[in-house]
Amino acid sequence: MNEHPRRASADSEELSSGSRAVRPRPRPRTAPVATRWLALLLLAVAVALIVTVIGSERELSRSTPDPRPITPRGDLAEDEQSNIEIFHETSPAVVHITRIETRRSRVTLNPLEVPRGTGSGVIWDDEGHIVTNYHVIRGVDRAEVTLNDNSVWEADVIGEAPDKDLAVLRIDAPEDKLRSVPVGTSENLQVGQRVFVIGNPFGLDQTLTTGVISGLGREILSQTQRPIRDVIQTDAAINPGNSGGPLLDSAGRLIGVNTAIYSPSGAHAGIGFAVPVDTVNRVVPQLIAEGEIVHPGLGIEIHSDQMARQFQINGVVVSEVPEDSAGGQAGLEGMTAGDGGRWILGDVIVGLEGVRIRNTSDLYRELERHDVGDTIALDIVRESEQKQLRVTLQGLPN
Repeated sequence: MNEHPRRASADSEELSSGSRAVRPRPRPRTAPVATRWLALLLLAVAVALIVTVIGSERELSRSTPDPRPITPRGDLAEDEQSNIEIFHETSPAVVHITRIETRRSRVTLNPLEVPRGTGSGVIWDDEGHIVTNYHVIRGVDRAEVTLNDNSVWEADVIGEAPDKDLAVLRIDAPEDKLRSVPVGTSENLQVGQRVFVIGNPFGLDQTLTTGVISGLGREILSQTQRPIRDVIQTDAAINPGNSGGPLLDSAGRLIGVNTAIYSPSGAHAGIGFAVPVDTVNRVVPQLIAEGEIVHPGLGIEIHSDQMARQFQINGVVVSEVPEDSAGGQAGLEGMTAGDGGRWILGDVIVGLEGVRIRNTSDLYRELERHDVGDTIALDIVRESEQKQLRVTLQGLPN
């Protein structure tokens, strides 16, 4: 009984072998088609990036040359060294002036202090006096002065000379911050001399420009329309903001105070003017001591040149003559009222000390050649007749 099972088992194996029946093998698992394509795409992108980077590095190495070697400069030219020394020595004496005006807020009506324009100035002495143009601080409520070290100081107006376009401020700064500039003379200047301008054009602090003296003995009108005589003309760039700054010679001395430019556009056009230092040196001490300067004058009122031209009068028309004035004591006569509201012409000044007087500029120019207390010969025309009067000049404020 025990052999049957084994036999049956053998018969079964033979049957399976004879019929070649094979048990099926399991299929290997494969990735989805989309995943394989994504992998190939990423591989292609990576290869492309590597090729691009390698190409860029090769291209950069070919297109960017090595820096060229630096050529030694050598010594500066003599004139360059001179420019540097003058700027180094004198720029600490040049200041930046900011006008401060008071305005009321339209919303709160509270007073507001507003900066209104800038100019330049030059330190005059170790007591804090600053020289600038009158037009820089004209009508100002307050001014601030910025020194070379960028410290800012409130400035008081000490004196004004509108007829000379000069003014003096004062700041309460310590003496070690106040470095003045040496003062020269304008009497012996020559056309062609080298000059330097240091100032703050367009608010750009401590700007140096150079040039030459282009002309001497020029005449410009001040803010009061009085002529400023013996003005220095230069081609050194003077722009808005340079006003009040120094004009220096090649020794670094002050020879003028920059005051005006001639330019249709308002910017540098090669013609600038400076008040001569001899005038500055005469006016500034008076302003420091008295707050104003005293002019020699006649003490009379005169009509405008426009009115004189309108009536074809060649001279200065005397309008009013106070009795206690120098002109009144000398016998000058002004205009008088006639019938029907018409005015009767009085004296017309046509000469002073033998010099022909054609307009108010001529008169002011000749008066400035004299001092208070001088007695001068004044030529006048009265009722179509020419006469001469002797007038002792009186002192007149600005």
